Amino acid sequence: MYNLIKRIIDIIFSLLFLIYFLPIFFIIAILIILGSKGPILFKAMSIGKNGRRFIYYKFRTMFIDFNEDLHREYIDKLISGDLGLAKGNYKFKLKMDPRITPIGKFLRKYYLDEIPQFINVLKGDMSLIGPRPAFEFEVNNYKEWQKERLKVKPGITGLWQTERINSTFIDFDEMIKMDIIYVRRKSILLDLKILFKTIFVVLKGEAGH
Repeated sequence: MYNLIKRIIDIIFSLLFLIYFLPIFFIIAILIILGSKGPILFKAMSIGKNGRRFIYYKFRTMFIDFNEDLHREYIDKLISGDLGLAKGNYKFKLKMDPRITPIGKFLRKYYLDEIPQFINVLKGDMSLIGPRPAFEFEVNNYKEWQKERLKVKPGITGLWQTERINSTFIDFDEMIKMDIIYVRRKSILLDLKILFKTIFVVLKGEAGH
């Protein structure tokens, strides 16, 4: 029953959101085109429920010639817990990332780059609430216990995004543990709580942190 109700909420909320905010989508698209050359949408292969692969969408926030090695290096070190003394430097690189366009910084701050993921929700690849989508190279580095987060669909927002949004640094194992807490305690009430907390976070402009 939970999965059915959750799916109904996902479809209704996503349809209403996409229809209501359609004019804003066009404005964002124009700003992205004017801000830098490249496609409007960023598409990436992601790993979803039970290891299922799918293409997820976001508004492009980076220059098209960015070096993906920076992100891969950070994720590898984050998962392995090997940031060490470089922890502050890596946090700085992500927060002051030179790959991000000026309009991209604004979109990330207010979670606007995530809007196209409502399409993924309608397609059934994602849900409104759940662990964040994971890249394949990230999942390849998971320990066995960390794979439990893949037992549910990834979400546009989730428990750790709302509970630890003001944290200066979130350890990767801590993020995974909070995802697993969600997997084990998932309920419609918890989903609604996370959804309303996300709205509050977005209005405060803290999402991009």
